Amino acid sequence: MQNTRINRLIDVLGEQFAGWASNPWRRISLLVISLLFGNFLGTALSTIAGQAANWDIIVAGMLVLLTELANRLVYSRRRLAGALWVEMLNALKIGVTYNLFVEAFKLGS
Repeated sequence: MQNTRINRLIDVLGEQFAGWASNPWRRISLLVISLLFGNFLGTALSTIAGQAANWDIIVAGMLVLLTELANRLVYSRRRLAGALWVEMLNALKIGVTYNLFVEAFKLGS
């Protein structure tokens, strides 16, 4: 790729964010925020799909597909597995899955 101003800006911003996120407390806080956002996203998906019953099967299939893609990305043997955005994606996936189980238990009781 050419070394344009926008490419340099994106590279500098990425390096600054990586330096900012290298602090363990900030990294943990980003992972907790991702987990909680996944929890919120699970609630939002279940209520939106629950309003129109014809979307249930489509949303369930999309969630299974996205979960399996995230699993493939996170648990692959490539070096990508330790990156912050991959860990945040895994925390988001865990939050969505956990919330869907909680919603199922609420509906069952």
